[in-house]
Amino acid sequence: MSLGPTKEMEGVLLVDKPKGLTSHDVVYRLRRKLGMKKIGHAGTLDPMATGVLVMLIGKATRISQYLMSVDKAYEGEATLGVVTDSQDAEGEMMETRPVPELTVAQVREVMKTFMGDQYQTPPMHSAIKIDGVPLYKLARKGEEVEREPRFIRVTAFDLLTFDLPKLTFDLHCTKGTYVRTIAHDLGNKLGCGAHLSALRRTASGQFTIKQCLPLEEIETMALPDIEKRLIPIYEAAPRVAL
Repeated sequence: MSLGPTKEMEGVLLVDKPKGLTSHDVVYRLRRKLGMKKIGHAGTLDPMATGVLVMLIGKATRISQYLMSVDKAYEGEATLGVVTDSQDAEGEMMETRPVPELTVAQVREVMKTFMGDQYQTPPMHSAIKIDGVPLYKLARKGEEVEREPRFIRVTAFDLLTFDLPKLTFDLHCTKGTYVRTIAHDLGNKLGCGAHLSALRRTASGQFTIKQCLPLEEIETMALPDIEKRLIPIYEAAPRVAL
């Protein structure tokens, strides 16, 4: 375990989360590295996802709500013709369907229908609680309950590559948007089903992937060098009075 700094650090640390870790795993590893407990994050990423994870160090945990409410940007991959119970690659395969000979123009036309304000029904495999029980726990028992649709806004949904049965996309959306549900619904509209097979968050509000350091690199750095990477609270959330 690393020895903690003589004065507790504070600020925002931008981490490029690796695949396979939960957001809390990152919190735990940074707590161990920095020798301090007061560390949180502003916006969960699923274990299969990589990319921008905004870590809040010390007093910066106070601005969590502000930084969680910002829009997000993602690059994702959808695999057509395969539907899973979780809507992503971590779930169990439910069915396969033949993929029609789609054209780029056809796919882009369908993607346009996702633009703008809309309501999205959260997936059963999510951490949303109903009567105090997370939905994913009910889903594991094979139960499905009614979920209240949530308001979301999609400001960009662009096709990046198209090589059947996979396509990659760029998505800009409001907080709380389930990208795997977007991929799932896209597959349904294309007539063959789909699931999210890869996801990378490229931006969270003003913070972009170019500003992030891989977690593994942070863990090898000296504490003074990590401290130099911290974004002051007044820069990260200038309109928030603490």
